Amino acid sequence: MKDYFRPIVQTDTSRPLGAVKLAGGPLWFDRVEKMQRGKAGEIVPAFELPKAVLDRLIKPRKDICGIPMQHPSIMGILNVTPDSFSDGGLHQDPVAAAKKMQQQGADIIDIGGESTRPNAEYVDSDIEIERTLPVIAQLDGPLSIDTRKANVAAAAITAGAAMFNDVTALSFDPDSMKIAKKAEAVCLMHSAGPPETMQDNPSYNNVLLDVFDYFETRLRACEAAGIPRHKIMVDPGIGFGKTVEHNLKLIRGISIFHGLGCAILLGASRKSVIHRVANVPDARQRFAGSVALGLQGLNQGVQMLRVHDIGETKQAIDLWRAGIGQ
Repeated sequence: MKDYFRPIVQTDTSRPLGAVKLAGGPLWFDRVEKMQRGKAGEIVPAFELPKAVLDRLIKPRKDICGIPMQHPSIMGILNVTPDSFSDGGLHQDPVAAAKKMQQQGADIIDIGGESTRPNAEYVDSDIEIERTLPVIAQLDGPLSIDTRKANVAAAAITAGAAMFNDVTALSFDPDSMKIAKKAEAVCLMHSAGPPETMQDNPSYNNVLLDVFDYFETRLRACEAAGIPRHKIMVDPGIGFGKTVEHNLKLIRGISIFHGLGCAILLGASRKSVIHRVANVPDARQRFAGSVALGLQGLNQGVQMLRVHDIGETKQAIDLWRAGIGQ
C-alpha cells in the first residue's frame, strides 16, 4: 500500500533537535503524518522517513521566474475578461492596473483572457490572444499567462510572458507540453473537468491523496517531455471541481504537496468557499477571508499566493514574516 507523508509544519523560532527546514525556507518540521488510503494517519519522526522522501521535503526550491522561493511571494491576478467571477470587466485600463499591482508588491502578474469560473463558456484562442497580448507587450517584470491553450501560451511567451499557468495542468491541449518547454516556469493546477461541468457533484475517494496522485502523474509527464521539476509549481485548485469540504481539506493538508519536490501556489483569493463559510456573497468583499486562507497556506510553507488584493496581502505577509522572525 502506498505511503504519503504530510509534514507537520512549525513556525516557532525555537527548534528542537531533529528539526529540519522545509524546502529550504524559514519553516521547519520534526514530525510527519504518515498516511495510507483507508487508514487513520500515524505521526512519525522526520528522521524515520525514507531518504528520498525527506530529500524532497527539505531540498531548497530554486527561483521561479527570478523570484526567490525562500520567502512568500505574490502573484497578482489580472483578468482581461468580461465575465471572471470577481474582477471581470473591472479593469478599463489593464496595463495601468498591472503596473499598480507591481507597485503594491506583486512579484508576478498572471494575465488571463478566458474565465475559468464555474459554468464559464469556452473562449476561442484568437479572442484570448487579442485580449492578452497587448497587455503583455506593454509590461515589464515577471508575467504569467493564464490559459489552457497552447497557441495562446506560445503567443504570450513570444511577447514576454515567463510562466505558463494552466488550470488543466497541460492536459487540455496536446501541444501544451511542447510550448511549456519554452517557458521559464510552469504552474500545474488541479481541476476536475472543464468549467462548464466541474461543479456538477464533484467526488473524490480522498481529495488530498487524489490530488497528490494527479500531480505525480502530471509531473512524470512533464519530466518525460523535458520539463524539469524545479521549473514547475503546483496549485491544488481551490474551487475547481471541489465542494466546500474538499477545499477546506486541501487547505488544511496542503503541506503534503511539498513531497512532490515543487514550489506550491495557493489561489484562494475571493473564492466561493469564503462565502459558504462566512456568508459573504459579494466576491469583492472577501478580502479578510482571502487573507485568512492565505496565512493558513503560509503557515504550511506555501511559497506563492495568487491574489486580487495586492497591497493588503503584502501588508499581511510582511507582518507574518516579522512574526516568525524572518
